Amino acid sequence: MTDFNNQFNSAHLDWLESESIHILRELAAECEKPALLFSGGKDSLVVLHLALKAFRPNKLPFPLVHIDTGHNFPEVIEFRDYIVDKIGEKLIVGSVEESIRKGTVRLRNPDTDSRNAAQAVTLIETIAEHGFDACIGGARRDEEKARAKERIFSFRDDFGQWDPKAQRPELWSLYNTRVHKGENMRVFPISNWTEMDIWQYISREQIELPSIYFAHDRQVFERNGLIVSNMPITPPQTDAERESLKTQRVRFRTVGDMTCTSPVASAADDVNKILEETAETTITERGATRLDDQTSEASMEKRKKEGYF
Repeated sequence: MTDFNNQFNSAHLDWLESESIHILRELAAECEKPALLFSGGKDSLVVLHLALKAFRPNKLPFPLVHIDTGHNFPEVIEFRDYIVDKIGEKLIVGSVEESIRKGTVRLRNPDTDSRNAAQAVTLIETIAEHGFDACIGGARRDEEKARAKERIFSFRDDFGQWDPKAQRPELWSLYNTRVHKGENMRVFPISNWTEMDIWQYISREQIELPSIYFAHDRQVFERNGLIVSNMPITPPQTDAERESLKTQRVRFRTVGDMTCTSPVASAADDVNKILEETAETTITERGATRLDDQTSEASMEKRKKEGYF
């Protein structure tokens, strides 16, 4: 078995941790009303862990914010509430369901259509309602092409939009945090981390995770080359999908809206086994798991331009 906790890896994680804590403290010092986007997924749990290291024993200088699509995995929502209760911090929940009721989000079939992209509208509404000038996210550059070219301090205009051609320069550890009223920043403290870094850090720091990140039996079927959970909002739709229905040992590499997040076949039921799997994989976690990224080469960039995380 590979030793993922050797001296080199530990020094590398120390450097990443130091950079991320510096970013979080810079944000807290420079921004008037920041918030930490917290879904209960592994990346946001790592960011939360870093924030606690940066500011404890004091309370965090920002609330936690979750944009709830109404189609989140129940295990993740339950774990989100458990963590918030455990650390005693404030959680603000923006509801896509409420945006649908208000008419600011319109879907052809609100009960079954993916609400993933619609989160952008609810996020912008939540930012406006609470006056946030910066939102901390757990995006990483190794996940996807649009994220690879986004700055750590990513400027958004007063419509919440991102313009990849008008990004601010970031020299060394110097960040321009200035925004006008109505504008905001999306800040990504773990931009320079990889999926392997995340799992090594989870292992080293003994960070708790929702159960669906580990191998479990689940009824699934195949759609467009990906495994899809058989659930009331994601049932098989064709004869081929119904014929492929089976119970399989799977885990989730990333967690999002149930309508667009796929598990992967896996027997990894603990962190060490996941590290072994991650070391061998040649497909990014979003490439292997996200149905919403298959619509076009630029699907993520398009969503970001519209205000997505």
